[in-house]
This record gives sequence, structure tokens and C-alpha cells, in this order.
Amino acid sequence: MRKNLYFIIILFSLTSCYTYQVKKQVDPAADNKQNTAAQMKSTTTASQSLNAQQMPAPVNIQEKLASGKNVRIEADGKSYKVIVDKWESDSLVAHPVHNPKKILKFHKNQINAEKIAEKRFSQPIADILTVTAYAAIGVGIYLLVR
Repeated sequence: MRKNLYFIIILFSLTSCYTYQVKKQVDPAADNKQNTAAQMKSTTTASQSLNAQQMPAPVNIQEKLASGKNVRIEADGKSYKVIVDKWESDSLVAHPVHNPKKILKFHKNQINAEKIAEKRFSQPIADILTVTAYAAIGVGIYLLVR
């Protein structure tokens, strides 16, 4: 039992509260539901606005990948966790997260814009770790008192 307890404690101490998450695009159809009454007055304007909303908004990779951001990108079918250094015209200059001496360069056409994930704090994981830590402390106190 003690080996399992030690294993669980070590496992939770190595867990990070930061995860890579893809930013969700704003859905124009969801915003449009609020204005359905105004659009129902004229069917021509409603059909024109629906056609305009079906086209995806162009994604500006250079805005998503600003200098200093810690991101996970997919380029040429491979996934990279990098910190963005700068943009040199159409090329991204970055370095791997744990290797600042190595320089990586990607052309903006190589990068899959839909799979750019930023490193963010994950509140659910932090809550799980906090509850687990409190439970472990409670069990430890119980075992000492018993």
C-alpha cells in the first residue's frame, strides 16, 4: 500500500497545471441567433447574411504567434512546442521550449493555423490537484494520530 501511495504522490507532484489549448474561433452563427427577429423581416437580407457567415474568417498567423508566446504548432505534419522569437518577413523564428540555443524557422505556409495551441493555466487540473493534496494531508494526519 505504501508503494502505491508514494507512486501517487510522485505522480501528482510531476503534474502541471498548464496545458496547451487551441483558441476557439468566435462562431458568427451563435451571435446571429440574438438578432433572428430583425432578420426574419426580410428574407433576402437573411439569406445574404447567412451566405456571408458561412465563409470562414481569414486567420492571421502572425497575430496568433506574437513574440514571446509559448505555443504548440503543427508544421509539415510534425508537432513542435516552441517559444516564438520573431517574424522575419514570412518566416517564423522560434526555439524549442527546453532548448533556447536551437533555432527553428518555419514559413507561414508550413504552419497549420487551425492547430496553434497556446500554453494556458487549466483551472480544473489545479482544482483536482488541490483537492488531492488536501486529501493526502488529511490521510497523513489521520495516520499520525491513529
